[in-house]
Amino acid sequence: MATIAQTGPSALHKERAFFFYMALALTATCVAGFLRSIYLGQSNFGEPWWVHLHGVSMMAWLVLFVTQNGLVASGHVAVHRRLGIVAAGWSLWVTAMGAMVLAMNTATHRTLPLFTPQYIIAVDGLATLAFLALTWAGIALRKRSDWHKRLLLSGTICIIAPGLGRLIPGAWVGLHITYALFPIHLMFFAVAMGYDVRTRGRVHPAYGWGLGALAAMTVLPNLVMGVPPVVALVHSLGA
Repeated sequence: MATIAQTGPSALHKERAFFFYMALALTATCVAGFLRSIYLGQSNFGEPWWVHLHGVSMMAWLVLFVTQNGLVASGHVAVHRRLGIVAAGWSLWVTAMGAMVLAMNTATHRTLPLFTPQYIIAVDGLATLAFLALTWAGIALRKRSDWHKRLLLSGTICIIAPGLGRLIPGAWVGLHITYALFPIHLMFFAVAMGYDVRTRGRVHPAYGWGLGALAAMTVLPNLVMGVPPVVALVHSLGA
């Protein structure tokens, strides 16, 4: 059995390396999306300050995520734990920046014509909540490393939706964007779960929570964008 055949220090090192490579893959995919957007002229450096602050904050999270996994993979667990305090605080900052950029873009009517402000609030708001819930569940379970690393990976898969969206051809955007992104998100989960099956003989239950969060942020935006609280929030922001 895989759970018996792959145990011990060597198996632990391989698993830590796997999560480091997953962190690199997520970061590279997100960067590729933004580079494609810049190349096509869909994004530029003339955006308002809050957009740049949000972008820098998000990229800093990805750098932290790669660094934290790299520290564990290289055996520097004590440094990883100390830096974890910074990472935990930064996850809250990323959440705050996500809320700020949503509010500012809505108030200044900077949402894309293909999206209504209500839809943008629903899509990005739910993705941010999924990230926050999974990340802090992982932080709460930091003494159970099997749950910790998988929940943090799941949260980061959910939060890179803006980068992934820039890889989708224009014809797929609009109210179908979450469904268009779903296979890409699911691909990362499939790779992680496949690794579990190969090395542990079964999928870790942490990924069930990650998939549940992914399903919610895929399906719910179209269902909640017209509910009174969301509409009232958008009106309160002046949209």
